[in-house]
Amino acid sequence: SDVGSQKERVVTEEEWLQKWEMGNIGFHKEQGHPLLQKYLDVLLNGRSGLRIFFPLCGKAVEMKWLADMGHSIVGVEISEQAVKEFFSDHSLPYCEEPVPEILGAKMFQSTSGNISLYCCSIYDLSSSIVGKFDGVWDRGALVAVNPCDRQRYVSLMISLVEKNSSYLLVTVSYDPNKHQGPPFYVPESEIKSLFG
Repeated sequence: SDVGSQKERVVTEEEWLQKWEMGNIGFHKEQGHPLLQKYLDVLLNGRSGLRIFFPLCGKAVEMKWLADMGHSIVGVEISEQAVKEFFSDHSLPYCEEPVPEILGAKMFQSTSGNISLYCCSIYDLSSSIVGKFDGVWDRGALVAVNPCDRQRYVSLMISLVEKNSSYLLVTVSYDPNKHQGPPFYVPESEIKSLFG
């Protein structure tokens, strides 16, 4: 599996913030992702009232959709702009508070309490801060993480899920020699070796 020159590619937090500032967010989907709708029963597995994690959540509309179904949503996003846009796009009142365990981090929570979005680096999170989750919707996180950080990312994600959780992962398949990423190409063999 040739991943081209992507292995060495690094996108900084500043570059991600700049994408949001410039409105260069082609990765954001105004409509819910069709694959989440298609595989929703796999994520929920007949259960209700789940805690569902959205890594690198941006302002994903699916967070409100799942919260409206009675699930508790936790997301993490480096861009405060994205987090605030999520709440304003859905006319959701929220409060904002510091996260004592993480220097400079903030947590934005809907006043209804069922959506909590952490504004910080995902690598600053741990289960002692955010708890564990019954489900994960990874629509663009693994493919956005720098290739050199994949193992660190997956180890964190594994530490955040309950034993019987469901993990929905969306990746993209293309010739990595023709596109430098992100989204990065993550071959299926690598997904299997990362997650075990």
